[in-house]
Amino acid sequence: MTRATDYTNAAQQRLLKVVLALFGDVVNGYAPSALARAVACSPQVITRDLDNLRTAGLAERDEETGHWRLTPRLPQQAVRVWAAIDRAERRVQDTRARISTAAGDGAPLRPRFTPEN
Repeated sequence: MTRATDYTNAAQQRLLKVVLALFGDVVNGYAPSALARAVACSPQVITRDLDNLRTAGLAERDEETGHWRLTPRLPQQAVRVWAAIDRAERRVQDTRARISTAAGDGAPLRPRFTPEN
């Protein structure tokens, strides 16, 4: 795929990689050195990235361990996604049940509307 323009920014891409890495352990988090290795950057750069994530409310430092972890903000969004998928799944199941019930009376199913009507 050829792109007319390239808006890719290395710092933004790295920050997204840090967020994805933090999803790996939302309970204990990771030492900054482990995150720096994971995204192939220097300790100074990971410090700046983590500070930006803290400012955005996406990451927090555990004062006891010094590890960084996600705040509940992003994991809560993941929970919302699963809830939406569950709602959609229930609608599909309800539709299947409704169609199965209608088909169970022995009458052939005919569409109520066709483009020819």
